[in-house]
Amino acid sequence: MNPESEKIQKQNFRNVQIDAIGVSIASVAAPFLPVFLTRLGASNVQVGLLTSMPGVTGFFLALMVGRFLQTRREVVSWYSLARLLVISCYALTGLLTLILSNQYTAIATLAIWAFATLPQTVLAVAFSVVMNSVAGPEGRYELLSRRWAIFGLTSVAMTFFVTNVIDLIAFPRNYALMFLGLSLGGLISFYFSRKIKLPPQTPPVAAPAQSALDSARNYFALIRQEPAFQAFALKKFVYMSAVALSQPILPLFFVRRVNATDAQIGDITMSMTLVMLVGYFLWPWVSRKYGGRTVLLATTLGMAFYPALTAATPNIHWIVLYAGIAGLFQSGLDLVFFDELMKTVPHQYSATFVSLSQSLQYLSAIAAPLIGAWLADWIGLGGALWVSAGIRLLGFLLFLKKDARQSPAFTSIAE
Repeated sequence: MNPESEKIQKQNFRNVQIDAIGVSIASVAAPFLPVFLTRLGASNVQVGLLTSMPGVTGFFLALMVGRFLQTRREVVSWYSLARLLVISCYALTGLLTLILSNQYTAIATLAIWAFATLPQTVLAVAFSVVMNSVAGPEGRYELLSRRWAIFGLTSVAMTFFVTNVIDLIAFPRNYALMFLGLSLGGLISFYFSRKIKLPPQTPPVAAPAQSALDSARNYFALIRQEPAFQAFALKKFVYMSAVALSQPILPLFFVRRVNATDAQIGDITMSMTLVMLVGYFLWPWVSRKYGGRTVLLATTLGMAFYPALTAATPNIHWIVLYAGIAGLFQSGLDLVFFDELMKTVPHQYSATFVSLSQSLQYLSAIAAPLIGAWLADWIGLGGALWVSAGIRLLGFLLFLKKDARQSPAFTSIAE
């Protein structure tokens, strides 16, 4: 690597980390969104919609977004703009909360985050493409462990501040001011993410197609050439369906079964985030010493216990402890899912394959939260959490079983 390229790479690493600070400031508000709707009197289905809406939009648009980004010579500007639009939705939520009555605030919040699903879809695909290009094949653990460690540290500090202030102001003004204040992180993210410099990508030459049917055949023929990608993406789909199922259930469980205050819910988030910081330094070392398969199996098994233990002992003090333990495994899961996925993706078609992986994840995000809300009405909130734990365990068993379709390269990674 020549000196100029090395300088650009260092600048890119730095800009990625500062971008993480801005994103983490705004993302502190994310766990409070379903709690906010719950306190406004939203139904289980409405809270489930908040989680499932990005899946609906993403499922229908991710493949088109991937094909679009695949033809762009640069993706960074799309990444930074999409991030800004998503974070701006927190500011709009806060603003309308100050203006509207509680009766209409829940509906307005759902409408705002329905719009947010559009830039969220672009962001989901562009993030993987940009981070993979910045890191290179050997730098994914290093780049993302540092980014997410900074993300976690900032989140802990901001969550500590929010949880110590939010109960001092009357509802819903406290949530409105929180959403408005934290959304300022979007400006930091936008400014520094736009400074990431990547070499222009050369769009691959598309196979000749006389019709939409020919185009679809060419697309699936391309996917069939990568059995390692197929195997990993499908197993990840099963596991992430279990995670998506529990997402709307956990805040409902905390509020209605545990009777947790806003500050205590913040403590749960802060406990998980704080321990995640340790994981971002631990798991890269485990990967180097024992391989990616060890990280994959340890984290998928470890995360299966969180919803089960939460359902078994609905006590706020125990749940804070469980959240901390889950944070250790969640950090490894974040790293290994990204790293293992990108190892199965052809570099020249990264946007295309990432968009397909995202489509599968969005498919689970459409149905799983609504199924979770239905299960909560049928077998209770605790029962729904047990179902999530069972499906997570199934996902672990699928990863434990080696797939005969995996390519030699992927098999060596998994060993």
